[in-house]
Amino acid sequence: MNGPLLGFIPETCLVPLDKLLPSKKIPVGLVASVKYKQIVSSLEEVGLIEPLSISPMRADGNYLVLDGHARLLALRELGYAEALCLVATDDETYTYNTKINRLATIGEHRMLRKAVQRGVPAARLARALNVDVSQILKKVKLLDGICPEAVELLKDRQFSAEISRLLRKMKPTRQVECVDLMLLANNLTIPYAEALLAATPAEQLYDGQKAKKLAGVSAEQMLRMEREMTKLQGQYELIERNYADDVLNLVLARGYVAKLLENEAVERFIQQRHPELLEQLKHIVSVSSLDQ
Repeated sequence: MNGPLLGFIPETCLVPLDKLLPSKKIPVGLVASVKYKQIVSSLEEVGLIEPLSISPMRADGNYLVLDGHARLLALRELGYAEALCLVATDDETYTYNTKINRLATIGEHRMLRKAVQRGVPAARLARALNVDVSQILKKVKLLDGICPEAVELLKDRQFSAEISRLLRKMKPTRQVECVDLMLLANNLTIPYAEALLAATPAEQLYDGQKAKKLAGVSAEQMLRMEREMTKLQGQYELIERNYADDVLNLVLARGYVAKLLENEAVERFIQQRHPELLEQLKHIVSVSSLDQ
């Protein structure tokens, strides 16, 4: 039995920078971007972590960079002579990073926390990531005061550390409710979290005091928002419960309608008596996804 087909030769190799040729044009403004500055800071502080992806050696003795153009540019800027590379088993010039799942916020928190526990200074981590030390400290303390159920819901998501600060003011049950609402609405933003905090009853807050009103929102609007939030949560739960049955019913109905229209006599009858209905039925049959 053959083993899995590898996309890269398993062993890394050091390649002189003058042998590495770009496979695409460097975007305008890359050098001024935050991401590029973070790459430069990381290289200065801890060196190259992720190897460049390159094609097999060409006839002229050079290699084509498949992924890592920003890292290559930063290495040259810092005066490196060679780079650690992974040689691909083919020379497809697509971006390999499109096949990678980005690190979730909680995963980043755990990595930073482990690094600090092992004695790495927060200041060094901040320099490596080109951020303020306060940002590192916020990420290290990200889950302090957050209940396990809310953490489980957020484990695969990316979100701001400020959302944790807002959730921390709520009791565990309300934390889970708010995270549920944010995920169902696909809205993990600070303004939405602030609105949920403002709509949280005082008895569901740790300090027992009603959260400050949002700027520009009256007491009447706040009360309406609280009612709508409660109603919205109920609607989401109802949809979640019935979704599978609704999809099954829709699939069965589509199949039944398609079978009816295969009968020429039936289609002719509908065309003569209810032409507007026939058009709608044909549209139902043509639908290939619920979004349509």
